[in-house]
Amino acid sequence: MHDGYGVYLGLDVGKEGHHAVGLAPDGKRLHDAPLPNTEARLRQLFDKLARHGQVLVVVDQPASIGALPVAVARACGHQVAYLPGLAMRRIADLHPGSAKTDARDAYVIADAARTLPHTLRRVDTGDEALAELEVLVGFDDDLAGEATRVSNRIRGPLTQIHPALERVLGPKAHHKAVLELLSRCGGPAGLRKAGRRKLLSIAAVHAPRMGERLVAQIMTALDEQTVTVPGTQAAETILPRLADSLRDTLRQRDQVAGEVEGMLDAHPLAPVLTSMPGIGVRTAARILLEVGDGTAFATPGHLAAYAGLAPVTRRSGSSIRGEHPPRGGNKNLKRAFFLAAFAAFAAFAAFAALADPVSRAYYDRKRAEGKRHNAALICLARRRCDVLFAMLRDKIPYQPRPTSPVPA
Repeated sequence: MHDGYGVYLGLDVGKEGHHAVGLAPDGKRLHDAPLPNTEARLRQLFDKLARHGQVLVVVDQPASIGALPVAVARACGHQVAYLPGLAMRRIADLHPGSAKTDARDAYVIADAARTLPHTLRRVDTGDEALAELEVLVGFDDDLAGEATRVSNRIRGPLTQIHPALERVLGPKAHHKAVLELLSRCGGPAGLRKAGRRKLLSIAAVHAPRMGERLVAQIMTALDEQTVTVPGTQAAETILPRLADSLRDTLRQRDQVAGEVEGMLDAHPLAPVLTSMPGIGVRTAARILLEVGDGTAFATPGHLAAYAGLAPVTRRSGSSIRGEHPPRGGNKNLKRAFFLAAFAAFAAFAAFAALADPVSRAYYDRKRAEGKRHNAALICLARRRCDVLFAMLRDKIPYQPRPTSPVPA
């Protein structure tokens, strides 16, 4: 954010309305009042404050309930910035008083924009594609949470009534063959009644290679328990419904993934992001939403610190010395880097298309240095963060370098 503004307008956004505080460069209050969340009133306030000079509009939430003020401010020709909530709370501690009100928060936002411009973050200029992508990715996150909840709900009754069967079906609860078996046969009683031949005919459709092995494991698990646990009959009725619910949720996720991929392909940075091994459609979309084109970060270290991947140095005299894993940062971005690093080095068949020998060699080298699995994985994510920064800066795809294996 550059200097030269005549008004620093802080907006503490809300669902029904916002609170707006406008400050002059010398700190004089130019406006301090509630603001309805309507386009007409927003335009009226922006036009009124524009008489004092160029207006910088700062919000504490640029999406969701803060989307309309951001859009109207841009339409009126004003610049928009974003003050993260954690930074706002820390800055609020520097102001007298401990009250938590909308008016005080709006003042803190405006005063931070006036006196601490380095705390502000840029809101990507009106990229409608990113806005549409954010809605789809948010919906996909909700579906992922729902899929996890229903999957756990399936494993719960199975653990209660037949633990041996849960050990077979629980880890594969998202597999289409398992969902089809539960949907058509129900719980242990229904599976035992269906018999091996019918189970094979059902499983073979969705799992041609593992169907026979899956059915064999199911029959072995069923033979391990002869008693009927109370609640089995009720579980037989709800398991098919839960399986149908999970199957529908996963089907919606597949549809959303196709829509995200189609929208991502239209973005010029999509080929750059997806060229890095370990980064798929969903991970690329999340990185693009959180980082944008990367110009908001001066160095790779800034990006790593924002993602929560840069170690934190703690020193105090001679008793406290060392570097520790960070606890802050952008959780969504950190998770995206972590999952991408895991997919790049993993040797599992599910990640075969995303595997990267260079990442694997780096991971093995860190393990050889004595680091544990998670520590080595974070080191790998940090290294890939530097590479991704260079890719975004130069707008070039990933270019792997030859590597040599680590000696035993």
